[in-house]
Amino acid sequence: MPSFEPASPNRKRRLKRLRRLRSRQGRPRFRGHSFNRLIPNILTMIGLCAGLSAMRFGLDGHFGRSAVALLFAACIDAVDGRIARLLRATSVFGAEFDSLSDFLCFGVAPSFILYLWSLHDGGRYGFLPCILFTVCMALRLARFNSAIAGPSEQPIYAYNFFTGVPAPAGAGLALFPLFVGLEANKLQWTGLFTAVNHPAFVGVMLIGVAFLLVSTLPVWSFKNFKVPAEFVLPMLLGVSGFAAVLVADPWAALAGVGMIYLVMLPFSRRSFRRLKADAEALQEDVPDEPAQEPGVAQPRVA
Repeated sequence: MPSFEPASPNRKRRLKRLRRLRSRQGRPRFRGHSFNRLIPNILTMIGLCAGLSAMRFGLDGHFGRSAVALLFAACIDAVDGRIARLLRATSVFGAEFDSLSDFLCFGVAPSFILYLWSLHDGGRYGFLPCILFTVCMALRLARFNSAIAGPSEQPIYAYNFFTGVPAPAGAGLALFPLFVGLEANKLQWTGLFTAVNHPAFVGVMLIGVAFLLVSTLPVWSFKNFKVPAEFVLPMLLGVSGFAAVLVADPWAALAGVGMIYLVMLPFSRRSFRRLKADAEALQEDVPDEPAQEPGVAQPRVA
């Protein structure tokens, strides 16, 4: 009977090389990025288009649609970075594109919509809050980008905090008068609508949010926020209840979220100060090691 000898390693390598060559000849190979690496940039582009659509709706007088478009852009901004890290598709181009999209959606579009809704009745000074808000948003995004690109000098307890109000939250706070005005208009509360639609109220709100953007106020980021096991079920019930209210009465729900966020800011600052005090206390409790002189051996402890 013929004996079959095992193939040598050189022969196996030659067979693998031949199979590789045949596969290359059978199908053309294209250079470029895979589709998975383009998904985060596609999402960012969709968010940018939503911001531009919000401005167009504002020009047509459909301010409710403008608010919905900006809310959709904020949802896109919340997931595109996480999807990029999940797919390992992070890039310098994607980071810069996301920053430019954030500037238009959360810096230009809110002030533009509020000017069309209210501030154009403020005369020659009605446009000043819009300029201030947009400039402060650009400075806030530039500070955030420079902090990411440079070496991190923050202590460990500061990683769960933003420096100043983040861009999407700042846009939501700026649109707070619009949310209240849309709800008051739906309920036909003329007095409340007249108050929140007044250029003085909208201008003060826009200027206040602008200073919160560029401030050094520590704000919870909720990125690494851990929910205790006993609060998981209540949190899920609360989220489902909020989703139901958002569908049934969106403007009241968004206005309520804005008020809760404003009330949360002092507690965030107090939490940061408490963590900072605890970290400084731990550093004081650690004894300093004695310096060893050159040429002098330290005594050994048995």
